[in-house]
Amino acid sequence: MPISKNRIKYIHSLEQKKTRREEGVFVAEGPKVTGDLLESFMCRYLAATAEWMETHPEVQALEKDITTREELQRASLLKTPQDVIAIFNQRQENTDTSVVSNQLCLALDDVQDPGNLGTIIRIADWFGIEHIFCSNSTADVYNPKVVQATMGALARVHVHYVSLIEMIKGLKGIPVFGTLLDGQNIYDQELSQHGLIVMGNEGNGITSEVRKFINRKLYIPNYPLGRSTSESLNVAVATAIACAEFRRRG
Repeated sequence: MPISKNRIKYIHSLEQKKTRREEGVFVAEGPKVTGDLLESFMCRYLAATAEWMETHPEVQALEKDITTREELQRASLLKTPQDVIAIFNQRQENTDTSVVSNQLCLALDDVQDPGNLGTIIRIADWFGIEHIFCSNSTADVYNPKVVQATMGALARVHVHYVSLIEMIKGLKGIPVFGTLLDGQNIYDQELSQHGLIVMGNEGNGITSEVRKFINRKLYIPNYPLGRSTSESLNVAVATAIACAEFRRRG
């Protein structure tokens, strides 16, 4: 059955944050991403090839279309369409900042690139970090590029949008780590298995307002020390290095 023109138009409208927010939904594509999200999010609509449907007879969605790859290409937001596309309800997160007192969590201060945000969510999932607290200016977690970059990790990682300054102000006696150029070598410092690791904007790093509340300044050194090198690491790469070092100590 072909996907209706109105449906295709609707799917494409969900590239816009305003429409996603008004509708309370988002788009996911591909067997891996869609398959993982089906376990954690309510699916409003799903379109897939007959072959995919045959191998997933139990899939739950309010509406379904069995269609062709050509039809999926018309609906897809990707350059290379895949065997399935779905519209999910956004998750209403119960934001409880007290989790940082007994878990290791991430905070993102104005991370703008959707690919970076999606990759960071995937990194958090790999290292068993269940909560990411984002400044309100951070990229939208339901941007299609973010969703695809998570590779399904969004099913297991909870992303909260908060005032980071107000949140961190309220963390009494909790370690707040931040990666900064004037920090101490991460490999020499005492690290904990609870608290908050703050990562900053791609170009400007952690904002001066948030930096005031960081009580454990860390630095990821280049090798060899003193060698002329790149100005900084990509924020997702830096997040992966930091998370790996924290977990190595656990």
